[in-house]
Amino acid sequence: LYIGVRGIAVKILTRVERTDAYLDKLLDIELETGDLNPPDKRLLNELVHGVLRNQSKLDWVLTGFYHGQYSKVAPNVRNALRVALYQILFLTRIPHHAAVNEAVEFVKKYRGQRLADTMNGLLRNIARNVENIRYPLATNDEIQYLSVVHSHPSWIVKRWHARYGFEDTESLCKANNMRPFLTLRPNPLRIDYQSFVDELVEVGIDYRRCFYMRDYVTVRNLPNIRQSRLFTDGHFTIQDESAGLVGMLLAPKPGETVIDLCSAPGGKAIHAAENMQNQGRIIAVDKYDVRLNLIRQAAERNGVSIIEIMEGDATELTTEPADKVLVDAPCSGLGTLSKKPDIKWKRDLEDIHKLTVTQRAILENAARLVRPGGVLVYSTCTIEPDENHAIVRDFLSSHPEFTIDHAGTYLLPCVVDAEGFLSTYPNKHRM
Repeated sequence: LYIGVRGIAVKILTRVERTDAYLDKLLDIELETGDLNPPDKRLLNELVHGVLRNQSKLDWVLTGFYHGQYSKVAPNVRNALRVALYQILFLTRIPHHAAVNEAVEFVKKYRGQRLADTMNGLLRNIARNVENIRYPLATNDEIQYLSVVHSHPSWIVKRWHARYGFEDTESLCKANNMRPFLTLRPNPLRIDYQSFVDELVEVGIDYRRCFYMRDYVTVRNLPNIRQSRLFTDGHFTIQDESAGLVGMLLAPKPGETVIDLCSAPGGKAIHAAENMQNQGRIIAVDKYDVRLNLIRQAAERNGVSIIEIMEGDATELTTEPADKVLVDAPCSGLGTLSKKPDIKWKRDLEDIHKLTVTQRAILENAARLVRPGGVLVYSTCTIEPDENHAIVRDFLSSHPEFTIDHAGTYLLPCVVDAEGFLSTYPNKHRM
């Protein structure tokens, strides 16, 4: 049933919709085990990310043209329609008839000729009338406009609109729907910055030096990056600048002891080891052994020997106090939507409430693991104040022995907010 790139795209999108599986994991499996050629891999990546980024917009159009209740269409058929429509609306190089034919063939195999004919008529009708499609207007209803035109669930849009106002919410939604950069951190244990960028040039990779983390680079064309010699030789780690900034706050020194409480897949622990010149001790903790393997592999690849792996629950782990403790807390992930567009359709308000309970419990336990005079860093990859400022304020109110260490001491002022917190946003900082 799921044949070719578009069939696989439908399979992945339906799994994302119907199960708790995440897009990046499902996509990795298909890219590693399938026999797709490089252009097909790029198209698959584009289709699944593109559909999820623009899902509300696609559904708005399909609902408008569909005779009957679009919401009752089977998920497989709905995703076949979304994949076809994404190509019609957004991918100029693919002829409309090719996009339509693939979807119709899929529906025919899945549900028979009759439904296939109906879908054929629907998609051809949309393709003929692309110029005449009407979307909601901001002047009528700002929430509906943002939710449909910029494809974000209305519960998120309402929160942001109340917090940031219309213009900033629109720019945030737009930034979330942009294709993300791939950011690389060269490994100083293996190679210096100049030699690293020389290697990139040598293999024909365009790079741009990052603004906030000057030894990081963003790159464009990198298919099969994990198979490249530069990666397998441990010359770099894939890490967003924002994660690097957290490492700058931790500021671990050679010879110190560091505990990384929610460590997998290990990017921040490896960064700490590099900053410590591979001298000292890092205890990398995670709840699940299968995730600890990711840290082991990364440490080996990067030539890091000071990381000790520990399986354990961050809310109750006990060990000797450390100089530096990092809590990179599990969170709603709403700051990472350009990389993980499926998250916006999987999360709801209740998730944020549940997560704050876990975040408080982890931070409470982490406080016991910091030696007097030591440092505790709390970080998330969400922009929700409930999971950030509110957690820290609550913690400080019951822990007078801790004080805020102003992030401006370590970082550029443009990434530090009025309360002295590192605060980055996709629309303001492109990370």
